[in-house]
Amino acid sequence: MEVIIIKKINIVKKSDEINDIIHNGKFIKNKYYYIYYKENNLKNYRFAICVSKKIGNAVNRNKNKRQIKDILDKSNLLFKTGTDYVIIVSKEINNINYHEKNDELINIISKILD
Repeated sequence: MEVIIIKKINIVKKSDEINDIIHNGKFIKNKYYYIYYKENNLKNYRFAICVSKKIGNAVNRNKNKRQIKDILDKSNLLFKTGTDYVIIVSKEINNINYHEKNDELINIISKILD
């Protein structure tokens, strides 16, 4: 199995691209995450993690981003090449611990990959 590590090549940075994925892609959601995904013309998958100011201060937002990246790095999921993913975090994320964040994120991404 391939272990993924989110490198700079695997990050969607431009807001135009993120908006395109959100407005023209498919999405799936649960109580904690909204995940939009869309095919791209590249040979790799890419992620964007969006954490609103409603989540908390900068320290809390960055902590959530780091945890999500860590969950994606440690997961054994095989992501579809040529797909962009935008993960938007709900403010309910503050009510759960790391292990529950892990379970919820893996569960919702597994539904996309099936």
